[in-house]
Order: sequence, then structure tokens, then C-alpha cells
Amino acid sequence: MTRHAVLDNKTHRELRIRTDAGAELGDDIMATLTVPSEFRRVQAHFPILFRRETGHDDFSALAMFGFQNRENLFLDGDRWDARYRPLSVAIQPFLIGRAANGEGPGQVHIDMDHPRIAAGGEGMRLFDADGAMTPYLEDIAERLGDLDEGYRESKAFYDALLAYDLLEPFSLEVTLDDGSLHSLVGFHIIDEAKLRALDGEALGTLHAAGHLMPMFMALASLSQLSVLVARKNRRLAGG
Repeated sequence: MTRHAVLDNKTHRELRIRTDAGAELGDDIMATLTVPSEFRRVQAHFPILFRRETGHDDFSALAMFGFQNRENLFLDGDRWDARYRPLSVAIQPFLIGRAANGEGPGQVHIDMDHPRIAAGGEGMRLFDADGAMTPYLEDIAERLGDLDEGYRESKAFYDALLAYDLLEPFSLEVTLDDGSLHSLVGFHIIDEAKLRALDGEALGTLHAAGHLMPMFMALASLSQLSVLVARKNRRLAGG
């Protein structure tokens, strides 16, 4: 359940947000949305895979944390075991709200039913005693802006991938140390061979549009799949 409200310094003057990690705070997720402008930061820690939702033509990119629903191999009890958290995770429980047509300036909304809404005196304040934004909320607002801008810019990126036929189906089957089989199915990755085969004009067009770098970053992120497998093996071994 979600219960969104426009954030304001009167209604939410005393509100506090939990910033620690934990399954009970919604961190037990297999993957999270990421945007091309963020790929450089994401690829150093997580595999980036692409997925087309059933019944939809649009693709989205996901930073992968595990192999099955509610499995986050970067969540170690109450500790986030990575030096980076993708924006779509880091901004919880906030989001950008807009008019139904998607136009106009965005407003900061908050999900009042999110488990990160703190009880009692714990957590980070959003506003100070005078109603001014705290540094924490200023940072959240900046991250929300980055995510919103990245999401809006991503359509051109996916249009380019499709125009040059640069996405190929991808599945991964891994036999773990305990003999169990785990798989990732239904995803896509960038077709490196087709990307390499593009002529200079096509590469120049992609570079000028800012699409080439995130494509390279998505390809580089695939090296993190072996890291994900190693984390799974350690988790199974009790490490």
C-alpha cells in the first residue's frame, strides 16, 4: 500500500526518516530501476540488465541485487554492503509528483505508508525548527532531480538502442557451490558485436547524443555478474 502526499514544512515539520538499511525497510529487493545518466556509478558495483515489461514496448534498466524475488545480496542485516546505492533506492520514501499529463514542474511527494517513516524521535529530520529544509532533505531533493531528469532523458537512449537493434535477449544459468541452479531469465543486454560493427557515422551520432558512454558502462557492468554469483555462494555458505 502507498499513501502519497505533497511534502510541506507545516504538515511534515516533525517528520523523521530512517536512513539505515534492512529488509523491514524495503531493502529486500532483487533489483531496482536505474537510468542511463547513472550507469557510470552503478556499473562499478552492480550488473545492469534491460527488461521489457509484459504487454509494454518500453524498456527499462535494472541494477541487479540478486537472483530471486526479495533477495538482495548487498543487504547484510542492517548494513548496505556496497559503496553506492542506486538513486531509486536512495530517495525512498520520496518521489516526484506531476500533473496527470506529466508536464509542468515536479513536486516532492512522500509515501506516508512507507516503512522508512520513523516512529518516535529516531531518524533524520526533514525540516528544522524554523521550517527550513535540513541538509538531508536538500540532498534528497537533489537526488530526486537527478533521477527525474535521467528518467526523462532515457527515452531517447532506448529509442537509439532500438533504432540500431542493439539489444539482445539474455539469460544466465549458474550452478552454485552447493549444486543448486539459479538463473536470470527474461532480460536483455547490449549486443556488443553489433555495437562494434557500427560505422563511424552511426558511432558519431550516438556519441553526439550522449548515448555511447552509457552503452559502454552497461557492457562493463556485466563483469559484476560473477561478483553477484560469488556473493550468492558466500550467502549459501553462511558467510
